[in-house]
Amino acid sequence: MSKGTNFYLIRMVESLGVLVRTRLWMQIVIAMVLGLTTGLLLSPEGAALVSLDLSAALASWFKLPGSIFLNMIQMVVIPLIMSSIILGLSGSGNVSQLKRVGLRIAPYFVVTTAVSVVIGIVLVQIIQPGDFIDESLLSVATELQAASAPQLMESKPLPERIAELIPANLNESIAMRNMLQLVVYAIFIGVAVILLPQRQRESAVYAFGIIQEVALKVVGWAMLFAPLAVFGLLADIAIRIGLTAILGMSVYVGTVILGLLILLSFYLIIVAFVASVGPITFLQRISGVQLLAFSTSSSAAVMPLSMRVAESPLGVKPSIAKFIVPLGATVNMDGTALYQVIAAVFLTQVYGIDLTTAQLIGLTVTTVGASIGSPSTPGVGIVILATILSGIGVPPEGIALIIGVDRILDMCRTAVNVTGDLTACLVMDKLLGSDRLEESGPQTA
Repeated sequence: MSKGTNFYLIRMVESLGVLVRTRLWMQIVIAMVLGLTTGLLLSPEGAALVSLDLSAALASWFKLPGSIFLNMIQMVVIPLIMSSIILGLSGSGNVSQLKRVGLRIAPYFVVTTAVSVVIGIVLVQIIQPGDFIDESLLSVATELQAASAPQLMESKPLPERIAELIPANLNESIAMRNMLQLVVYAIFIGVAVILLPQRQRESAVYAFGIIQEVALKVVGWAMLFAPLAVFGLLADIAIRIGLTAILGMSVYVGTVILGLLILLSFYLIIVAFVASVGPITFLQRISGVQLLAFSTSSSAAVMPLSMRVAESPLGVKPSIAKFIVPLGATVNMDGTALYQVIAAVFLTQVYGIDLTTAQLIGLTVTTVGASIGSPSTPGVGIVILATILSGIGVPPEGIALIIGVDRILDMCRTAVNVTGDLTACLVMDKLLGSDRLEESGPQTA
């Protein structure tokens, strides 16, 4: 009996070891727990096992791997985002189908993304999760930097703001990390690529694909470094801020998850009233895709399964599924948009930045634009968030406050993103009908 018990215990330990070695999310969860525990043990507001001066010195060293991690990701943010948007517009390979579906799917994606952003803003303004963070413990430097935020968005006449959407100087837009201008620029390039002759278009798509692959390779290296970075960042935060901030983060996480659940309910309403599919039936048919998306944090990884589920259990026309799912994996990131706007407003609350109505509208437009073309791979949401934050005066160090819980939220929002893609398939299948899109099918054969 004892030998049998020991045998199963050994097998369980071995299985856990394999899980930890092969699952990045498990490594990050463990790093989160260890980082928080270490930080609270060393924090003056926690167990205070060391002196105040020593804890401050240790915090700076703990932060080092996290700083390297953030710098690696920010290093490729511009080429990654721009190449992804261009590929999302021009890389479908079927111009006729793009024109036919574009007039319907583009407004749909924009509206659902805008709805997700509004849900996020309303929730974060009602719950105010930033109020649970002790602002007095934030560094003076970041407070001073944040205090200048209103000057970044001084009131200008509306015609000037509209004109400034077109980047007159691309180098300046890149240097200032003006996300909205870069998105507009990428859209122009993407449309121009579509209108090129086929041979040139294929060459352009291939070139931008290489740029994206190179950028994603760097992000992949950074993600391998993520567990150590998360440990260091969480330990640093726990030492400097203490238990108060940790409890505050639970409110932030709860706010994001609540928003994602509301967004999921919105999808179910669309499915029920537009596609005439019962919500329970819909969830049962896509549960496998959701679980895989949750575990991999990648819409791209589940793309083949998403197309198969859209065609078979959901009954979507293959020509629609094979176009909408790949496009949605790049363009339709409602869960990511909701997360980004909640995170952005949360950090403005932490740093004491009061956003005006005009700034909230600007944040909404920027978030909607930034979420379009978000690469469907783990960890990229935090990259795009870094650019959004710079536009509202939140210092880069603010990301350290939320990066520790980002992986868990990444898993949740990816599952919602994939649900949004499958919802779009059902809606487009209903709106387009079966024969109109089928006419363009032979062009892809």
